[in-house]
Amino acid sequence: MTRTGSQRPLLSLVAVLLAVLTTLGIGPGIGTPIAAAEPTGSGSAESNGPKFLKLSLDSVTPTSITATSDPYFVVSGTVTNIGDRPVDDVSIRIQRGAPVTSPSGLRSTLRLDQINYDINGEFQDVAEQLTPGQRKQFSLTVALRAGTDLPSGISSLDIDSPGVYPLLLNVNGQPAYGGQARLDDARFLLPVLGVPGAADPKHATAQPTPSAVDAPPVATTMLWPLADRPRLVAGQPGAPDGQALLTDDDLAASLAQGGRLDQLLSALESMIKPDSGRDRSLVNAICLAVDPDLLITVSDMTRDYRVLASPSDPDGPTRSGAGSHAAKAWLERLRALAPGMCVVALPFAQVDPTALAAAGDVTLTDRALNAPADLIDSILTVKSVRGVAVPDAGTVDTEGATLFAHHGFTTTVLADNAVTTGDARANLISAKTPPGGGTEPGTPDVVNLADVTVPPAAGATPPAAPAALHAATFDIWAATALAAIGSNPPTPPFTPDKVRYDVTNDSRAARLQDALGAITWTALNPQPGRARSALLVPPQQWGANRDEASAVLAQLDLLVKNGLATPRPFTDLLAQQPDPQGFQLDYPSRAADDAVPARYAEPVHQQAQRITELMSALVDVPQQELSPRAFLNPLRDDLIRVLSLSDRRAGAATADTNAQRRLDQTTKTMDNLFGSVTVLPPGGVYTLASEQSPLLLVARNDLPVAIRVRFKIGAPAETNITDIGEQQLPAKGNRSFQIPTEVSDSRNLVIPIALTTPDGVPLGNAVSVSVRSNAYGQVLAIITACACALLLLLVGRRLWHRFRGQSDPADEEFDPGTQDRVTRNRRARKRDMKEQEAR
Repeated sequence: MTRTGSQRPLLSLVAVLLAVLTTLGIGPGIGTPIAAAEPTGSGSAESNGPKFLKLSLDSVTPTSITATSDPYFVVSGTVTNIGDRPVDDVSIRIQRGAPVTSPSGLRSTLRLDQINYDINGEFQDVAEQLTPGQRKQFSLTVALRAGTDLPSGISSLDIDSPGVYPLLLNVNGQPAYGGQARLDDARFLLPVLGVPGAADPKHATAQPTPSAVDAPPVATTMLWPLADRPRLVAGQPGAPDGQALLTDDDLAASLAQGGRLDQLLSALESMIKPDSGRDRSLVNAICLAVDPDLLITVSDMTRDYRVLASPSDPDGPTRSGAGSHAAKAWLERLRALAPGMCVVALPFAQVDPTALAAAGDVTLTDRALNAPADLIDSILTVKSVRGVAVPDAGTVDTEGATLFAHHGFTTTVLADNAVTTGDARANLISAKTPPGGGTEPGTPDVVNLADVTVPPAAGATPPAAPAALHAATFDIWAATALAAIGSNPPTPPFTPDKVRYDVTNDSRAARLQDALGAITWTALNPQPGRARSALLVPPQQWGANRDEASAVLAQLDLLVKNGLATPRPFTDLLAQQPDPQGFQLDYPSRAADDAVPARYAEPVHQQAQRITELMSALVDVPQQELSPRAFLNPLRDDLIRVLSLSDRRAGAATADTNAQRRLDQTTKTMDNLFGSVTVLPPGGVYTLASEQSPLLLVARNDLPVAIRVRFKIGAPAETNITDIGEQQLPAKGNRSFQIPTEVSDSRNLVIPIALTTPDGVPLGNAVSVSVRSNAYGQVLAIITACACALLLLLVGRRLWHRFRGQSDPADEEFDPGTQDRVTRNRRARKRDMKEQEAR
């Protein structure tokens, strides 16, 4: 409602009276004076008092000033009434502070009170009144140089030399029941590479002032990250025709037009277009840093894939994924772009090196650190940079660095405050440096980590001595500012505690300006003893959109064209000789707090060992669709994702839930795989035809790959079962076996039978076979022995009587006539035989 002129004096009088009452602490519902209301921007301390207005910076045009720019720039923003009462007489003015003279000032000046921004413009009216929830956009046209005849409504910031300047927008207003007060502010940096001529031609310094840096251009390198948090559902082994299963379909939106990964790629594509107007050599300064886990997931998405209906229920219903087309298009674009650029592989799934070292599994570490380069090369058809590790946190402890060294890495990329000399001269105690000046010691581009050595290559001739691991260092101030660009900005663990604040209080436009100022500062401010170089490293899951990423590239291009920077390939940086002074790792407590908890190390180690044990038993058959490695590597990847730092940006509770879920799913799958190879129980009692009949058994392999097994048979004392040694079971098939068996008992015998790997690891479930033999066993042996003894006795008795010339008593019952005839016949046969011999 618009107030009349007669109402205004009365309301003003009431407002004054209420302000006095409020100051005495007896105001209506307000415990603090309105005039003391604090701004909610990044630079001010949070107030417990009421909040009335929110000031947000929308854009700065142009984002950087050069000597050829217009003498004016435009600042646009929005004021929103976030309180519960109207605010009258809303007005805005711009203020500036002294140019930043130390690297830490890029951060600390954004926390200073508005009194330190002592060059003030004039207040410009924005709105006569803003009611609760109402917002109003505004634009301020600002002259850089002071002038005597500036147009009405234009303020001057009196900038006459290049530098990075902190600016502040100050909004004043009069809330109902209160007095006029500063209700909010917004701070940002303005990089001024050169000062254009004054708007007033009569001004004494009307001529442009280009940058006049008496130092070589800054050798600049930038990593361009393409990474995402783990999306594949754990516990899904490889399959020849299986569909990938994702926790959600958010990656499809990120790959589609307008998504985060699409826009990061688009910004690079626009840079290398022939008509981009950019310096073509700038592409040499950019190196793609790609997470292989992202590429594996995108490759799986190019085919039909499934998505969990509920991410918290891995065993629940699924639905078809909608991102196949977007995945194919994005991957094709990346394959077209990557061969013309430097490419380096990030550790798999942003794994925590410290947690990986604690897990202590060599094969798992090889998959997490060494395999990524081969994965990147095979999917993108490139030859990636080898021998360099880029940890997600930008810092690493001794165990993690030693892990890098023992797996063939010669260099790691770390924040410049993640290393220190013995006397700590290289520590950046940034918050203690006065904002008005002072130099800070720098860290060399490449340093030796004296306490971490790289083992010599095996078989080297002559044998080489162990060398120190190198660390290529990047600027923490530029990295912190780059991390704040985009949506959901993190504050990196290497950012000093005394200059940490919630960057989401600043608008995206303000955070972009801060980043542009941070990457420009080194070029404009040569420092004694500091190298003229810069390695720019955004976070691996960078949230910049296309416009923001393009603005960063445009700023680098602007520095190159103004002679303030020169592109430096990443490989050239890695090839530099390290500083001769020895450095040590300085692992910040913030990084330790954000690390993967130690309780995951042992269960991950146990499951990694089980995967290795099963892998050693599997057989790679040429006719087989699936190799053992392709079958089990997805499960190793799941264990690496358990140790990922990625999910920890969403909070420890969420990260722990995701990690435990992945671990549980992988453990459950391994249990099922080991149980998929077993002996089939014969059922009933197994009867042997004889005491030496073989035992017939059937073994089943439900795995899609062949496997080598051994029978583990607990033979009772009454049996002798021959070990048939190592056997092979076909993929998805059964096989019968004849086990040579000798049973010496006709009773029912219970024989326990199980399968193991050749190394003795149990497979499947053990079965018990009831066996009965048709052999008589000991009874038959006794009867046979007795019969033999009786036969020998009878034969001996007959011979005894014959030698004595006596008739055998057994013959006494024979007829004498019959006996004579037998005797005569015997004698006749003897005569016939003699006559025949005589003839």
